[in-house]
Amino acid sequence: MNSRFYYFRGNHNMPIWLNITLTVLAIYLAISLVLYYVQDYFLFKPEKLPKDFQFYYENQIVQEYNLETRDGGVINGLHFKVKDPIGVVLYLKGNSKSIKGWGKFAVDFTRHKYDVIMLDYRGFGKSTGKRSQKAIKRDVQYVYNKIRERVSEEYIIIYGRSMGSGFAAKIASENHPRMLILDAPYYSLTKTTSRYMPFMPLSVILKYPMPTYKWLKYVRCPIHIIHGTQDKLIPFKSSIKLSKINPSRTRLYAVIGGGHKNLNNFESYHRMLSEILTSEPMEIDLETTSMKVKHSSKANA
Repeated sequence: MNSRFYYFRGNHNMPIWLNITLTVLAIYLAISLVLYYVQDYFLFKPEKLPKDFQFYYENQIVQEYNLETRDGGVINGLHFKVKDPIGVVLYLKGNSKSIKGWGKFAVDFTRHKYDVIMLDYRGFGKSTGKRSQKAIKRDVQYVYNKIRERVSEEYIIIYGRSMGSGFAAKIASENHPRMLILDAPYYSLTKTTSRYMPFMPLSVILKYPMPTYKWLKYVRCPIHIIHGTQDKLIPFKSSIKLSKINPSRTRLYAVIGGGHKNLNNFESYHRMLSEILTSEPMEIDLETTSMKVKHSSKANA
């Protein structure tokens, strides 16, 4: 009997080290395959709404809209209206819930005489259709085109919050809005998720790489980045890196002590936003802002 230690007793053709390597590789590939198919569950936390759900926001004039996509999906959204608007804000929300809750943040723009357009991504709220990075980007561009039909681009502001910051940067890079505002943006979704799974081939299996840093260098309008210094989900340093990509057009605003989901609870955030929207410091009646709106306690972006 061959007694060399690196052979299995029942298999004299395969060394132990090779068997172990193949086993580990098989497990690694299996986990990668599972992550590929279940990543939507971890990246998106949608809230679905019945078709007959009625949106209501106190002291806000709001109109619901539905746009049919070329692949048969439906984009559901809200148009918050003000009298004699000075512009329009396309607000791209984070990865959780639906515009039912996110609509409460429209006051931060309507108080400055801006109309606000929000939309639910596919699978969120009343929106339907198969979700993918390409499909969502196409949907957002479709909505932007609809706004552009009625409003000159010099009056359009794109605001992207967390997950929405990537789509905001992409749309801004391919159009000519008045400005781009990024709230708690990520350098790329691949970089962000790799913090939690450093040994997985995310650059290969991630269906939503969202390379904000690549798109930002093609943006030709002013870029304003707002980020909390105590953000545990998307570190403040990601915005520092982003601010250096297109530095002549970019200004970074740090909300001292701000986390990922509570910037609206800081007076400094509202002062920063007012300065960005009006180009000058001004007195703020915090009762007219989203100062008291609380996010869900669940992790979301």
